[in-house]
Amino acid sequence: MAPKPKNQVALAPSTPKELKDTLWKAADKLRGSMDASQYKDVVLGLVFLKYVSDAFEERREAIRAELDGEAETYIAETLEDVDEYLGNGVFWVAPEARWSYIADHAKGIAASATDDAKSAGDLIDAAMRILATDNASLEGTLPTMYGRDNVDQRRLGELVDLFNSARFTGAGASKARDLLGEVYEYFLDKFAKAEGKRGGEFYTPPVLVRTLVEILEPHHGRVYDPCCGSGGMFVQAEKFLARHNEDPTNIAVYGQELNERTWRLAKMNLAIHGIDSQGLGSRWGDTFARDIHPDITADFVLANPPFNIKDWARSEDDARWKYGVPPVRNANYAWMQHIISKLKVQGEAAVVMANGTMSSSAGGEDDIRRAMLDDDVVSCVLAMPSNLFRSVSIPVCVWFFSKDKSPGSRGSNDRRNQVLFIDASEMGYMIDRVERTLSDQDIKLIANTFRAWRGRESAIGGYSDIPGFCKSATFTDITTAGRVLTPGRYVGLPETAHDSETIGDRIARLKKDLTEALDESSQLDKIVRKQLEAIHQ
Repeated sequence: MAPKPKNQVALAPSTPKELKDTLWKAADKLRGSMDASQYKDVVLGLVFLKYVSDAFEERREAIRAELDGEAETYIAETLEDVDEYLGNGVFWVAPEARWSYIADHAKGIAASATDDAKSAGDLIDAAMRILATDNASLEGTLPTMYGRDNVDQRRLGELVDLFNSARFTGAGASKARDLLGEVYEYFLDKFAKAEGKRGGEFYTPPVLVRTLVEILEPHHGRVYDPCCGSGGMFVQAEKFLARHNEDPTNIAVYGQELNERTWRLAKMNLAIHGIDSQGLGSRWGDTFARDIHPDITADFVLANPPFNIKDWARSEDDARWKYGVPPVRNANYAWMQHIISKLKVQGEAAVVMANGTMSSSAGGEDDIRRAMLDDDVVSCVLAMPSNLFRSVSIPVCVWFFSKDKSPGSRGSNDRRNQVLFIDASEMGYMIDRVERTLSDQDIKLIANTFRAWRGRESAIGGYSDIPGFCKSATFTDITTAGRVLTPGRYVGLPETAHDSETIGDRIARLKKDLTEALDESSQLDKIVRKQLEAIHQ
């Protein structure tokens, strides 16, 4: 048996941050032997395999505890009952697909010179195939390239050993799923940064996704993403429910992804976060060429489509082009029309777009924008700051759509024939020289502005226009501006004629006021709960 690494104990981190950093450094050793995209698949596949095995063993021990005192033969039979696992949201993991089996045999094989010995990669490939065969939702999902010649088997064996020794559980109250979910997201972020512009195709910065989710508030219903990348929109929607102590099964996710490798990442990402991934279909595919959800309408759509696609599956007689046929060399308005077509009457959508979409007239895009405004489906346009995407410094905007802005379940204010403009282009702070992010208070201010405008119960305070930041514009205002939807054109400049407060100071003050209001709301909530408890007593 191969000796254990001398530093194995030191490589067993005790905190999530140490775990993520240590595993990243170890996984990075594989980089030199393969290209970045394959390297990503290898490492994230291992993270997934460790997750399903840990979750399986956790459920196995729970079954054993539940049957304490029963006959050993009955316990043994129940432990091998597939339904005991699948019925509890846990994948069935056959003996030869379990992490313990791979770790034990990989060590022994490393020291073996027999011709029939399998490499660590062969063991992992076999485990992936077994998992996919035994669990229908994983069919065609898992990577099987570990045994190939371009994968350094010695380094792969070291990585397996490190994953085996690291403490994925035991970090306070964190469970394997939560911690491994953190590791997976951390790795996705690292890979996106490592791959530069290519990384943006599968990964949207979490701070941007969270902003969209906090605005739409997807408490229940269908959540759809036609270009879902690695599934970040769905993960943040599930986290929104978790923050509100709500059942994650309140939402059902549906999506589509063109790139095969990215689709596999999404399926694994959702599985790690305990989200049913069957809504992503049985394989990857082009949303424009063949929509795999033609009959699905959604309560919420969250999307970050690839910008300015020049080569796309365009058909002039497509029923989705309600507002006009998109130009041949740009799919931006095709994405937006497809998304609008997917909305229920009471549904809402948030779509990240290139800033040019707010004012472009090329290829008849201004006519499409005019038709969308005339149909009153645009509810808000949000200008975001630059540098949110590490690989692209240009700023982006977010379009929000709603087919019904009258008073109802999505808000008590009548916002028909109005559009909310929010200019958040100066918000946030730089993490380093090339990447910007938003603070929690930034996100709360933006989200609360929309909620208050719409008249939702979750809003803190009422809505009012704030020069330099937000403006509820009428269609008369928009028509006067030539139907250009750049927020800066409507919100204007901050009021500085009568005071010396800059827009930065104003935003800081608004954030402070909102924080104080939230704190007051929390205190009132505690008082109400205490009074209710007194009534019951």
